[in-house]
Order: sequence, then structure tokens, then C-alpha cells
Amino acid sequence: MVKIIFNKILSLNFLIFAKIIVVGKRNKNIVINGLLIYDVGADGLAVARYENFVVFVTGAVPGDVVDVLVTKKKKNYAEAVVLNLVEASPDRVQPFCKHFGICGGCKWQHLLYQKQLFYKEKQVNDQLARIGKIQGFKTNPILASENEKFYRNKLEFTFSSRRWLLDNEPQFESNDPQLKGLGFHVKGMFDKVVDIEECYLQKEPSNQIRNAIKKFALDNSYDFYNVRTHEGFLRNLIIRNTDTGEWMLIIVFAYEDKDKIEKLLNFVVDSFPEINSVIYFINPKSNDSLYDLNYVVYKGNEFIFEELKGIKYRINPKSFFQTNTKQTINLYDTVLKYVSPKSDEVIYDLYTGAGTIALYLARHCKKVVGIDSVTEAIDDAVINSELNGLSNTLFYSGDMKDIFTEEFIKSNGNPDVVVLDPPRAGVHENVLKQIKHTNPERIVYVSCNPATQARDIEILSDVYKVVEIQPVDMFPHTHHIENVALLKRIR
Repeated sequence: MVKIIFNKILSLNFLIFAKIIVVGKRNKNIVINGLLIYDVGADGLAVARYENFVVFVTGAVPGDVVDVLVTKKKKNYAEAVVLNLVEASPDRVQPFCKHFGICGGCKWQHLLYQKQLFYKEKQVNDQLARIGKIQGFKTNPILASENEKFYRNKLEFTFSSRRWLLDNEPQFESNDPQLKGLGFHVKGMFDKVVDIEECYLQKEPSNQIRNAIKKFALDNSYDFYNVRTHEGFLRNLIIRNTDTGEWMLIIVFAYEDKDKIEKLLNFVVDSFPEINSVIYFINPKSNDSLYDLNYVVYKGNEFIFEELKGIKYRINPKSFFQTNTKQTINLYDTVLKYVSPKSDEVIYDLYTGAGTIALYLARHCKKVVGIDSVTEAIDDAVINSELNGLSNTLFYSGDMKDIFTEEFIKSNGNPDVVVLDPPRAGVHENVLKQIKHTNPERIVYVSCNPATQARDIEILSDVYKVVEIQPVDMFPHTHHIENVALLKRIR
């Protein structure tokens, strides 16, 4: 059996995380000693080379020298976890969160923030060059997040009847209340939840609300949900806030129990008068999706308001809104700059969501046409357009490849500019073909996945050339990155 020894510089949590990975994988206890980490991969894992294959390492940063345990071995690559930190990188920093390494979020806390930005920008350029075969464009320096902590305006927590137990904790009886937890999922485990005491992603009173609700539930013997058996009463807790100072609390119950629901929600209302909107869902399904469910407004309005440079957005419990509000302004300012709208131009905003980008552009052009597959999001877009007194927006709901047709374009006018902001999977190939056929002068492509963005740009490359890109860091201490690309027609 391999003896796992960690240098004190490494968090104890990474030892636990290493065990999580090893337990779930077949391995032959292959150990590689003195491995130099030299880069970061597209999925945020550290990268090293050993003999003739690449090793992707969990728990290290570039510049570290580590001993690792191989958990997966293929012909050209291996996956591994850190056993021992031989020499710490000068870019390594002490993680600020006690849950680091177990919780599935903020996995780059041990890497200096300026280096996080460096590797995110590098990731974008590498993907465009390798996958998109693109060169000769201008890369603007990545836009850093003003706030490295407490930058999110929405967090979703999960109740669990059997939380993740740390190595130094005793074994509890199956009905022991100490097994109950409220927090985030362990990385890669749908049925394991880390009980969160303090989270650095959302400002207060977020932690106070979560901890108070958990204590109330324990004190009053409320059942927490078991995702395997689909038993239990409390399922999810969602906290939303805006930069205008409004708060929304959403609790998801597995079934209707009027007395228990009212008792808990009355406690919340009395304890936190600053919450503007208290809402609950009843979700008897086996999945956590809320889009097909109705909600009940228990206190206040069914929405809260956000404002970005004079544009107001009404946010209801199902609304999508970028989770880093301050960086959203930088992101949308970049889009506005790249679109460079003229007063007589028609703009198509494909994958418009709740119309956040469309409304940001509408004051500067003749008309904006938005399309999205989520009906509730389009309903939000229409309402927000009316809220802001905009009469030059049109929004349509449906599958993009089915709606964005020749007939649709004839009806709504040929676009001068197309804005793309698709999900991580990118743009459907048929949509890309239609864009080329429609032949707008400019395309502004916003992406949360540089790999699929690069793939799609390569498909467009016979008609459009990338002129400029702007990476934007929306999620500090994660490997995720948004990138905005400006494409111009070449023929």
C-alpha cells in the first residue's frame, strides 16, 4: 500500500481529495517521483511530462515538483494525484477556504491570482491556434475581476441526509443528525455533499442565512434529502442578490407539508428582514431542474431588480443572469465595443437568454432580434424590454436551428451584425451555415468554452476572419474563462 505523505504547504484537504479519486479508480499504485509541473491544461489540471506521455495532475500548480500517484494510465497520457510536494512553486499560495480541495468549486485557490489570469489567457490563445487554426489576430490583456472573493450574485446549495465525512470524523449511526449537511457537491460525486460552514463566493448575509436555516432544520428535526433513495423533505436552497441591494431566497421542498413550510419560512422572514423575496418550489421529481415547476411567492415580490448602466433587469426565480455582476458590465461593454452598432443597423442576438445583451445594445441600433430555446427566458426578455421602454426589440422562443431560417430572416430583416452567446456545447453547425449564408458584416462571439468557440470559428473561417479577442475573467479561482471574439467578413 502506498504511503501518502504531504508536505505541510499542501492543504490537508488535498490529501482527502486524493483519496476520493483513488478510491473510485482502478490503479496499480504507480508512483512517479520528482515530477516537474510546467503548464495548465484546458480543464484546469496541472500538466507534466514523464517519458513519452503527458501526465495531468490534480493538486499541483506550474512550478511545483511533486511525487504523484497514477490513477489512470492510457497510451499517451496519465492522470495522477499529488502524494508529496517536493518543492513548492513560487506561484503557489495558501488557500483561503477550509473546504478547498473537497468542495467542487474554487479549485485554483492555491495559484496566485495573476498567474490564474496568465493561464486563462494562454488557454484561449492555445485553443484558437490548435483547434481553430487561427492566427494574426489581436489579443487584448485579460480583464481581471475587480473582486476575487464575494463576486457571485447566486449560489445554490444542496441538503443531504448523508454528507461527506472527513477522515478525522467518527462514524455516525445512520440516523444521527450530525450526518445531515447543507452545501456543495464533492467534485465528481452527485450523491456526496460537503457541509459548508463559510463560503467566500457571495457576500453576507449569505453565510448567515444558510447556517441559520440549517440550524433551524436540525433543531426542528426536518428530514434532509437523500438523492439515492429520493426520500427526505428539504432539497435545495438558492440565494440570489443584486448590486442594487435586493435579496431573494428560494427553498425547494420534496413534497407539500404546509405546517413545516410555514414554520421554516416564517423563521426566515423574522430573522432576515432584508430579504425582499421569499419563494419556494415543491419538487417531487428525481432531478433538480426547476424550469418545469411552478413556484409560490411566500413574501414580497416574485422578482428582484438589477441595473447595468441604466438598463434594468427583472430577475425571477427561474431567470438566467450572469453571476458576476461587476464583470458582466465589462463583458457587455466589450460586446458593445465589438458590435459597434450604427443607428440604422439590425442586430441578431442568438442564444439571447433573458435578452441581457440584446437590451444592452438596443439603445444604439435600429432593431435587435433575439432567439433562445428557453421560453421562460424569452418571457423575461420581453418584460425587461418593456420595463426599459424599448420598442425596437423582438424575441422568439424555440430551437435555434429550426427558427433561424430563410423565412425568419426575410420576416425580420437581414442582420448587419450577429451576436453569438451559446452554451458550452457551442453553436449548431446548421446555424453556422445559415449565418454564412445570411452574410452579416460582423460577428461577435461570446463564449464560456474556448474549445467549442475555436471549433465554430474554424467553420466560419472561409468567410470570416478573427480580428480581435478579449478574454474576461468572470470566475476567479476557477479555470473557467469567458472570451469575446470579433469576426469580420472577408468576402
